[in-house]
Amino acid sequence: MATTTASAANTAASKAEGATPVLTARGLVKTYGRVVGLDGVDLDLYAGEVLAIIGDNGAGKSTLVKCLTGAEIPDAGTIELDGKEVHFRRPEDAKEQGIEAVYQNLAVSPALDVASNLFLGREVRKPGVLGTVFRQLDIKKMRERTREELNRLGITTLQDVTVPIESLSGGQRQAVAVARAAAFGSKVVVLDEPTAALGVRESGQVLDLVRRLRDAGTPVILISHNMPQVFEVADRIHIQRLGRCAATITPTSHSRTEAVAIMTGAAEA
Repeated sequence: MATTTASAANTAASKAEGATPVLTARGLVKTYGRVVGLDGVDLDLYAGEVLAIIGDNGAGKSTLVKCLTGAEIPDAGTIELDGKEVHFRRPEDAKEQGIEAVYQNLAVSPALDVASNLFLGREVRKPGVLGTVFRQLDIKKMRERTREELNRLGITTLQDVTVPIESLSGGQRQAVAVARAAAFGSKVVVLDEPTAALGVRESGQVLDLVRRLRDAGTPVILISHNMPQVFEVADRIHIQRLGRCAATITPTSHSRTEAVAIMTGAAEA
């Protein structure tokens, strides 16, 4: 079961005193034959916080996130959203509940423009017969809403929403993917290694987006191997080891070195 340090628990309690976590997981178990992906993992995510999930390869980070976003179905355990138990059988179920995820491959269509990618799978059709019978897209409205969303997130590097994604830099593509998650992720936004393939400047822009989401009250789950970035933006850090939660710490309660030691099993919380 999860082990939580006293300081981290106190931080969480003071942060969300009297509040129900937006997202809660209790006793999640996931096995693949004899391989144990998750072994009774607990997790709490509160409004207006960035919860980082770190761990070595094979620690269960991806499996945990997949269970929370509907990509995997846990063998045991419960997941609650706003205090109500939910059951996700596919990613679309989680999206309908307001949980959006951005994975490393971004899942963008290079040939489509920025606005079309933002509304990919959620296209807005024209009102009346044009939309219901002839299925015409309301491109003007989608572009207007895309500009509004980019402005809301303070994304200034994308001035033209009509350009194709393939003409953008890696950081700009990541910004589009995050903006899409923020636009439709009304409850939770999950970011899986959002800066893995980016340079220093573009990574900084993505981290700024994470902060803006948090400041707007949207809880963010951040999966990352980049310890400096984790300690820069995370409010709490969930450490996975061998399919379990080894500890939940904060950047003020532990150093990077101590976090790595817990992650590798060299130390206990």
